[in-house]
Amino acid sequence: MTTDSTIAPETRAFEADVSKLLHMMVHSVYSDRDVFLRELISNAADACEKLRYEAIADPSLLGEDPQPQITITLDKEAGTLTVADNGIGMTAADMAETLGTIARSGTKAFMDRLSADKNGEGQQLIGQFGVGFYSAFMVAGKVDVVSRRAGESDAASWSSDGLGTYTIAPADPEQAPVRGTEVTLHLLDDAKSYAERYSVERIVKAQSGHVPVPIFIEETGSDEEARQVADGAALWTKPKSEISEEDYTDFYRSVAGQFDKPALTLHYRAEGRHEYSVLAFIPESKPFDLFDPDRNGRIKLYVRRVFITDEAEILPRYLRFVRGLVDSADLPLNMSREMIQDSPVLSAIQKGVSNRILSELEKMAVAEPERYAAVWENFGAVLKEGLYEDYARRDTLLGLARFKTTMSDGKWRSLKDYVASLRENQTAIYYATGTDLDRIADSPQVEGFKARGIEVLLLPDQVDSFWTTMGADFEGKPFKSVTQGAADLSLIPLAEGGELANAGEDVTGFIAFAKDALAEYVSDVRVSDRLTTSAVCIVAPDNAMDLQLEKMLASAGRASERAKPVLEVNAGHTLIGKLAQSGASDDDLRDLSFLLLDEARIAEGEAPADPRAFVERLERLMAKTLG
Repeated sequence: MTTDSTIAPETRAFEADVSKLLHMMVHSVYSDRDVFLRELISNAADACEKLRYEAIADPSLLGEDPQPQITITLDKEAGTLTVADNGIGMTAADMAETLGTIARSGTKAFMDRLSADKNGEGQQLIGQFGVGFYSAFMVAGKVDVVSRRAGESDAASWSSDGLGTYTIAPADPEQAPVRGTEVTLHLLDDAKSYAERYSVERIVKAQSGHVPVPIFIEETGSDEEARQVADGAALWTKPKSEISEEDYTDFYRSVAGQFDKPALTLHYRAEGRHEYSVLAFIPESKPFDLFDPDRNGRIKLYVRRVFITDEAEILPRYLRFVRGLVDSADLPLNMSREMIQDSPVLSAIQKGVSNRILSELEKMAVAEPERYAAVWENFGAVLKEGLYEDYARRDTLLGLARFKTTMSDGKWRSLKDYVASLRENQTAIYYATGTDLDRIADSPQVEGFKARGIEVLLLPDQVDSFWTTMGADFEGKPFKSVTQGAADLSLIPLAEGGELANAGEDVTGFIAFAKDALAEYVSDVRVSDRLTTSAVCIVAPDNAMDLQLEKMLASAGRASERAKPVLEVNAGHTLIGKLAQSGASDDDLRDLSFLLLDEARIAEGEAPADPRAFVERLERLMAKTLG
C-alpha cells in the first residue's frame, strides 16, 4: 500500500443504501443463511483470479506463494469463522470503496424487492440473489477484515458491527497476510454452528465445490492439519461424462448468485479456427437485475483458465439473463480489457456463442414445449428486444417468440401456429398492444376481428410497441396493428355468417356532421368494419404511429405533438341509430359528437381531452333528458 493511502484510524458512515441493506439483514431472519459462506468464498476466488491476471504482467506479485488457495479457519472457543485468500488484496482506499458502498444496481434492485415484500418471500430472497460481503452480517455481530495488496508493504484493517458505521485503520504488518484478505466473522449466538467443521464442510461442498481455487478447512486448537475440501479444478475443463446434474447446479448457483436451478445448461467446446469452452445457464427464475437500465450481461471471460473480466459484451443484451463463462484458448493474456472488447477473436466468440444459445432454445421449443414455455414466460419480454435490435437474427427470434392471443385461451402460441390458422383472404398478422392482457383482449378495436374468427396477438410488453414498427414479417405476412389505419376486413366474412349493418342516410348525415364538429380534434370520422359491440373507437391514421407507441412516447416527453386520431363509428349500433334519427338541435348533436369522442378515448384508457368541457356537456344532456 502506498504512503498516500495510509490512514489513521477513522470511523465512517456507510452510504445510505448500504445502511438500509444492513438494517434488513441484522433485524430479520432468513431461512437460507448458509449463503453467506458461498458469497465470501466467491469473493475470495475472484480475488485469486484477479491476482493471476495481474501477475501475467508482473510475476513478482506472486512472490514465494504462487498457488492460489482459500482457507477457512474455525475457532469454536472464540466463536469465529475466518475466510482467508492469498489473492490480490486491498488497500485502505480499496476497502472504503468496496466495503462501504453498493456498486451494483442489481443489489439496489434486490433491496427494493426485499423492502416491498409482504408475503414472507423475503426469507428466500437472500439465497436467490448474491448480496456479497454484506451477507456476513446475517450470522455475525461483528466483521473484521485485514488485507494487504499484492506488492505492497503496508496493510489495512476494516471493522464494523453492521449498525451504520465502519472503521478503517492501519494493520500490524506482522499480523496481516503476506498478501490477500482475511475476513473474520464473530458469530452470533444462534449461528455458532458455523464454527463446526461438519457444518461448514457440508456447505462448501454443496455450494462452492467447483470454484476454480482450492479450498481448505482448518480448526484452531486441533491437531489435524488443514483438510482440502475442494480441489479447485475448473468444472468447464472436465468431460461432460464426468459431471453430474448436481455438479452443474452447484456451479450455476456459484456463478449466477442465485439459488434456483438452471432451466437449460449448455456445456461445449468449440474447435476449429478459434478454440474456446462455454459453460452457460439459463436460470429457472428471473434474476433481480433483469431490467437493469444498463442491461449488462453476466458472462465471465477467461483466457486459458485465467479470469479476465465479467464486463466483456459476449452476448447481445437481449440474452443478458444467461449466466456462465467463456474460456478462450486464443485471446492473448496480456491484452487489456478494452482491447479484448475490440478483438476479432472475441467477435467470433460472440457470434458463435449467441447462435448456439438460440439454437439450443429452438431445440427445447420443439422437443420440450412446456419447459420452453416456462423459459419464455420469464424471459420473453427480454428476448423480444432482439426483434428490435438484431436484424440478422430476427427470423430466428420470431420463430422462438410465443404469444397469448384472442384464440389461445391463455396459452402460448407460436407464429407458425398463427399462420396455420389464417382465415381465407387474410393477408396480415394482426396484433394489439397495451399494458394488460385482459384489457387488450376486450378493447373495441378487436371486436370485428373476433367476430370474423381472425386471431389477434395480444402484446402487453413495452418493447412490443417498438419491434412491430420495424417492418418485420413472418413467412411473408406483415404485422398490422388493429388500432392503426383502415382495418379492410370486408373480404373476410363474419364467423357465424352474419352481416354488418350498412350506414343509412341518417347515419351518413350524422357522421358528416360529427366530422365537421370534431375537425379540430380528429383527422376523420368514418364507418367502422372493426366494431361489432361498441358504438365508437379511435384508431391511428394510416401513416401515423400506433396508438400505444404514441402514448408511450408522449408520456416520456418524446412526442412533441400527437397525431389527430380517426373516430370510427359502428353504423349498426342502437345508440348511433337513435342519435342519427333524434332530430336533435345542432348544439345537442355537437355535444353528442364530443361525448362519443370522449367515450372512445376513455375506452382507450385515456382521459377526455377537456375534462371540464366533458362534464358540462354531460350535465346539459342529462338535464334535457330529465326534462
